Amino acid sequence: MSEEALAGVPLVHISPEGIFKYVLINVIDGGDASKAVVRGFDDCTWHADIFDREEEVFKKLGLRAECPGGGRIEHNPEKKYLKVYGYSQGFGKADHAQTKRILATKYPDYTIETSDEGY
Repeated sequence: MSEEALAGVPLVHISPEGIFKYVLINVIDGGDASKAVVRGFDDCTWHADIFDREEEVFKKLGLRAECPGGGRIEHNPEKKYLKVYGYSQGFGKADHAQTKRILATKYPDYTIETSDEGY
């Protein structure tokens, strides 16, 4: 079941617009299979709030989760623009290039920029 559960986990779940924190999460099934997903919500104050919320979802599916890092996302749907930048004080900086590749699977018609500047 965990392989099927892992396959069903969406790669991207972020707020529809605004500037908000995000985390990169490695979701792992009971065996060797895993995939990286991006989660970012404007109603979460801390990166850990995002991770804790999503970890509960994954646990219910029989999956484990690890967070290698986070940052911020600026999402402007009118301009079809995403900017990935900054870092998480608790988890460290996510691999923004990897985050960009994952975001592009859901937003292929967007301009997606990355930056190591900013918090």
